[in-house]
Amino acid sequence: MSASNESLQGRLLDGRYLIGDLIARGGMASVYRATDTRLDRVVAVKVMHPGMGDDAAFTERFVREARSAAKLNHPNVVAVFDQGDDNGTLYLVMELVEGRTLRDLLREEAPLSPRRALAVLEQMLLALSAAHEAHIVHRDVKPENVLLAPDGRLKVADFGLARAVSSVTGGAANPTTGVLIGTVSYLAPELVLKQGSDARTDVYACGAVLYEMLTGFKPHSGDTPIQVAYRHVHEDVPPPSARIQGIPPYIDALVARATARDRDRRSADARVLLRQVRQVRHALDRGLPNDPELVADLLPTVDRGTAQPPAPAPTVAQQAEPTLVVGSQGPPPTASPQPPAPEPAPRKRRRGLIWLLIIVILAVLAAIGGFYFGVMRYSTTPDLTGETEKTARQIVESRGLDLTVAHEKYSETVPEGTVMDTEPEAGDNIIDGGTVDVTLSMGKERYAVPKLAGKSEDAARDALAEAHLTAGEPIPQYSARVDSGDVIRGSIKPGKLVKPDTTVDLIVSKGRRPIDVASQVGKPVAEARAALTQAGFRIDIERTRDRDVPRGYVITQSPNNGSAYRGDTIRLVVSRGPARVEVPDVRFMRVDDATDELESHGFKVEVEEDDISVGAGIVRDQDPPGGERARRGSTVTLYVV
Repeated sequence: MSASNESLQGRLLDGRYLIGDLIARGGMASVYRATDTRLDRVVAVKVMHPGMGDDAAFTERFVREARSAAKLNHPNVVAVFDQGDDNGTLYLVMELVEGRTLRDLLREEAPLSPRRALAVLEQMLLALSAAHEAHIVHRDVKPENVLLAPDGRLKVADFGLARAVSSVTGGAANPTTGVLIGTVSYLAPELVLKQGSDARTDVYACGAVLYEMLTGFKPHSGDTPIQVAYRHVHEDVPPPSARIQGIPPYIDALVARATARDRDRRSADARVLLRQVRQVRHALDRGLPNDPELVADLLPTVDRGTAQPPAPAPTVAQQAEPTLVVGSQGPPPTASPQPPAPEPAPRKRRRGLIWLLIIVILAVLAAIGGFYFGVMRYSTTPDLTGETEKTARQIVESRGLDLTVAHEKYSETVPEGTVMDTEPEAGDNIIDGGTVDVTLSMGKERYAVPKLAGKSEDAARDALAEAHLTAGEPIPQYSARVDSGDVIRGSIKPGKLVKPDTTVDLIVSKGRRPIDVASQVGKPVAEARAALTQAGFRIDIERTRDRDVPRGYVITQSPNNGSAYRGDTIRLVVSRGPARVEVPDVRFMRVDDATDELESHGFKVEVEEDDISVGAGIVRDQDPPGGERARRGSTVTLYVV
């Protein structure tokens, strides 16, 4: 029996994964925070709802899809670590991405600005491009499967799960139950019609998500999922500008291209759509309100194929057949009462020859017309690949053709300013006086690394995204000059030209490095000063008298422990020794009284009796004598008779 998901919290799944709090719950599975007790790390565990693991076909497909997803290694893809079946509880172990989903962002902030929506879509397409290159189709792209980490990174989750589920339910739409596999708001028409899925299925979902980011609304709505699915099949996704004013036409065209109901008219895969998104972002960055050529390039069109010559004009035979009458040039026959003589055989042969002659003439005319209309009016498109625009123009004009620069695209192999391809293609027929549309290379796509020093981490990430680059993991480092949380520098020198999506690591300040403060109390001031100065502190010394601490030794220190920063000031109080006071004159006083007097002034007393003593106990003399100044605590010797 499968355990209910509600009882999983606190359970050790498969003897390894300690299940914690529920993170999310969907129609097919629940996601928990868990601890991998073997590797001592926090992970996310997706547990399929009870009963799913009872179907052998589903389990087999689930395992196969999990293995495929685990092969994806991309910073924008949620990593798959493990999968298993614990007594009917089917689960998938994934990287835990703290933060929120794109759905959370849309609830709080939709509609997004075109610039921000395209930046989000670009990271989604980076993940999907890696999947499509590995021949993996997501099939359930939606805001809930797009995770936004606090540091600005975006990750796409749940690759292959929709396919595993559809293997049990019978495809995108189960004919028996009517259950739609995949979120219906982003479902491509071919999934609804059970025509199979490919990379273009994900392209459609990306277009639908882009529409929602731009407008705050899903592309189609209805009272039931079936109604929404019906609209995906029979209605185009409306242009975002119909809801939100100010959206440029080329963004409308991008949405239309991605969400074309006929998948042959969509972008071929995520990599192609990514290139088109970057073209649109480039136009947006240039502040263009419209770009007719880009719009024309993006709008979905049926594949043109090879150009074919027009059908030949009607032949002479087709034009003349209704009016030609054989033998009409001769005189009309006259009536005769005599019965007509039999027609000689040569007359029949003559009529046959006339028909033969007419047929030959018509065939010749048809051949001449066909040659003119089918061949003579056409020439062959020259091969212009690798030629400069100037040379290409000279070549086509020498053949009586025109040349138009229809597109400009980046290329890693074709030099800047030279022809990449043509329409019609080289060797195809082109009508005399026609136009050859050429695509010129913009050279290698390179972007300058922006200056990042002094920016906040978020601002630096935004600057890299604007420059079509990727921010890497932050690298913390102490700095005495840059505030904590700001960028010290990037891992690549500012101004250097690099490929798009190049990762630039951010060296982020942790603020000033703390230094342990060692106590110097009781040490000679010279030694204390040297130790603290070498540690990087400034020293402030105050001197004072102290009866207990010898002269030149540290009495107190502030601060005396803990930590401080280089350049901070440490205050030392240094002893100048005990204070000097006037020695009382106690001569001729009784020794006891003299002792009391001296001790009351802070002196110590030592008594010496004369060699010839009379036992009077009177002070005859003292050392030091009365009236001199001596250190408090020093000894005064009394000579007694």
